[in-house]
Amino acid sequence: MPTLHWLTRDKDIRAAASVPYRLLREASELSAGEASTGNMLIQGDNLEALKALLPFYAGQVKCIYIDPPYNTRSAFEHYDDNLEHTQWLALMWPRLELLRELLAEDGSIWVSIDDNEAHYLKVVMDEIVGRKNFVSNVVWQKRTSPDFRSVLGDGHENLLVCSKNTSLFRDKANLLPLSERQRNEYKNPDDDPRGPWVSRDFSAQGYRPNQMYKIVTPGGIEYYPPEGSCWKNIESIFQKQVEEGRFWFGKDGKGVPRRKNYLSEATGRQSWTWWPNEDVGNTQEAKREIIDLFGKSEVFDTPKPERLIQRILHIATNPGDLVLDSFLGSGTTAAVAHKMGRRYIGIEMGEHAVTHCRPRLQKVIDGEQGGISKAVNWQGGGGFRFYRLGPTVFDETGQIRRDIDFEALAAHVWFSETKRPWNGTGESPLLGLYDGHAYALLYNGILGDKRPAGGNVLIRATLDRIRQEIARLHTGFDGKLTIYGEQSRLTPTTLERENIVFKQMPYDLKAQT
Repeated sequence: MPTLHWLTRDKDIRAAASVPYRLLREASELSAGEASTGNMLIQGDNLEALKALLPFYAGQVKCIYIDPPYNTRSAFEHYDDNLEHTQWLALMWPRLELLRELLAEDGSIWVSIDDNEAHYLKVVMDEIVGRKNFVSNVVWQKRTSPDFRSVLGDGHENLLVCSKNTSLFRDKANLLPLSERQRNEYKNPDDDPRGPWVSRDFSAQGYRPNQMYKIVTPGGIEYYPPEGSCWKNIESIFQKQVEEGRFWFGKDGKGVPRRKNYLSEATGRQSWTWWPNEDVGNTQEAKREIIDLFGKSEVFDTPKPERLIQRILHIATNPGDLVLDSFLGSGTTAAVAHKMGRRYIGIEMGEHAVTHCRPRLQKVIDGEQGGISKAVNWQGGGGFRFYRLGPTVFDETGQIRRDIDFEALAAHVWFSETKRPWNGTGESPLLGLYDGHAYALLYNGILGDKRPAGGNVLIRATLDRIRQEIARLHTGFDGKLTIYGEQSRLTPTTLERENIVFKQMPYDLKAQT
């Protein structure tokens, strides 16, 4: 498979692994509404925020939408085309790597981009998620009139869509509801008891011997499949559907056979890769939405209309699914997800997190009626919790910071071992069992002993406590047990005999960050 090379590639493809694991600290005074919804608004560098989310959300995000810088010669301070392009790729590669790890097996990533970097981004995404998992390039008609500043008016943007597993995503993707115009196409000229219908061509491309039969219409006209085609079904199925009144041969019964599709049986329509602005909005609509929310002085350069995000989330998610936007901007993705009943995580680095994203989501909670609100009958409610990036797990000397609590370190340990999010409660040193292997953490007085070293040392008593917890969850467990702690008082012979791997903190832990 072709790969893309740039000045700092070797360093950039290793960047995600070198990002320190940071904690997330809630700023409760900026949170709003119901705290139990699971919605998160994070202020901070999105690379570090994505790394901080991994222990809790790896493999759980159903849809990722991002609207990164387009690198239009104004995205960076310097304009040296080669250097600027390198900086843009250095920005995107590690973030896409971490986004891939957060994505569910049947999830999808949607990236808004224009022609400045779209083709390079496609190659990068193929390398990170696999070319076979590329889904399509959706073309969004963003303007309502031509752009006369260029030879060919810039009237579109791209949405590059890829998935963790294309077949799983395809099976789970939702059809679009019929538009009012499409519903009006259904008629009932023959008073069919099934109600209004539209007719569809009954021929299909290709040659299949058992689908090449002669059809005689009620008016006595004979038809064979058009050249290079066959009928869509074998003859027995065709005859059965004719008997059921599911075919139309014209008012005189002599027309080319066409199969009826009934409005009552319509489950939706497949999405094209061409999204006209009349269906999903345009940049002018998006700017009006921002002005209505924040006033004329707060127009963003490249806002997206709520209808565009609604289309993405409708196809890629269901109510309750988790959505992530790590370039949140003015907060559109989070606002739309909130109104559509999806859980969400939004990340914004600058002050916009406080000055725009938070107030916008507060308005959503209060029931604002802009954007898609009326279309989805939004009445308000819900909530979110506001977070900022906290300290790293390790200080500058390599020691675990004293203010790291058990739950935070447990999540880090569990993810470093299993590459899965941890959903424990922090009530036991046993973190859980995964793939025939048990993991435990002795840290911060988890066993009730609050002395500096109390409860953090592996002795026979602490081991018995861990074994009891394992037996409660899995009777007869005889797999390997990995225990993290400050030190072990058990001999190497005992550890080997009992199939225990002891890892001393912080040394063995730091090596896996």
